[in-house]
Amino acid sequence: MPPLVKICGLKTPEDVDAAIRFGATHIGLVHYEPSPRHIDLKTAAELRARAQGRIKVALLLVNAPQKLTGEALAAVRPDIVQFHGNETPEWLAAVKRLVPAQIWKAIGLADAGTLDRAGRYRGAADRILFDAPAAAMPGGTGARFDWSLLKNHRHSIDWGMAGGLTPTNVAEAIAATGAPLVDVSSGVESAPGVKDVDKIAAFLKAAGR
Repeated sequence: MPPLVKICGLKTPEDVDAAIRFGATHIGLVHYEPSPRHIDLKTAAELRARAQGRIKVALLLVNAPQKLTGEALAAVRPDIVQFHGNETPEWLAAVKRLVPAQIWKAIGLADAGTLDRAGRYRGAADRILFDAPAAAMPGGTGARFDWSLLKNHRHSIDWGMAGGLTPTNVAEAIAATGAPLVDVSSGVESAPGVKDVDKIAAFLKAAGR
């Protein structure tokens, strides 16, 4: 069975339609102003409405304060809230109690110890998304991590992988790690924040969708 595939950082109706047409299972909408993939809440709500009932929608937040988190979730009503900053298990658990959405937590995978530390999100996060360690920007940079860290690891939380995935390496990444979900953003772009329909199609085909 092929892995789930999330195309993240979509900004236009055409992006959403392409992800659905070529077989993605999830899309991601980024509400984080420093990112080239940032969209305002009005646009996010419109794209979420377009995707309603057709594909699962994740809203990505980075260290968002309580007020902004509440406003974002009320406006967009995503299927998934993906936290991509330094959010604690306690904060995720609090959000989980209040919203009818899955909670995902992105974690930069630097070493084997990171895998053990991810366990502290058990019960707070529904899925851990292993990404390259954060640099200037938390995710969406095209950097990859050492995939061998995931090989044969016994995960206690549903998980997925991101970080430097492209149409040319995603099949290798899946084979190397057994990832049940792969997440791509910059790897299907023609420029930062600009999705390429042909690359989306190629990525999904390579991932087996």
